[in-house]
Amino acid sequence: MAKPRLRPNRVKLIVSIFSSDPGQFLKAKSALKRIFGRIDFESSVLDFVHTNYYYEEFGKELKRKILSFKKLINLKNIYNVKLRTNALERKFSKLGKRTVNIDPGYIDLSKLVLFSTKDYSHRIYLDKGIFSEVTLFYKEKSFNGWPWTYPDYGSKLYIDIFNSVRQIYEDQLH
Repeated sequence: MAKPRLRPNRVKLIVSIFSSDPGQFLKAKSALKRIFGRIDFESSVLDFVHTNYYYEEFGKELKRKILSFKKLINLKNIYNVKLRTNALERKFSKLGKRTVNIDPGYIDLSKLVLFSTKDYSHRIYLDKGIFSEVTLFYKEKSFNGWPWTYPDYGSKLYIDIFNSVRQIYEDQLH
């Protein structure tokens, strides 16, 4: 019988921010830094074009950035990260609509995990209405997608971004 590890490795917090208002990036980034600490990776501005699901709420000119944070975090009560980012989305809302979407997750050496408030067949319940899903897996020196991986997260551009963040994480562990 295998003995459980008492303390899993700490993981690399990532956040995707998208909005149609560039000013919301700055506000969200500033708030996230206050909560999670120093940012050690920030992508360029990415066009958000893989779905029109958010157009009604945010408009059509959506842009995204991917951030990662220097401080590694513990997996215990990790669902609190999503609760905190949801609170920020509510704080920045106007007239009952979000002005920014903040999707957190984490990277470890073998996977990229995202959090959601929506259940589905490939998601695992954590606590307080928060689910997690393994969105990408690491194999043959790169992240790879699953059948359920969002098209943007499975694209070469995003895979390259997440491979870069994984390298930062790996360097931190050593």
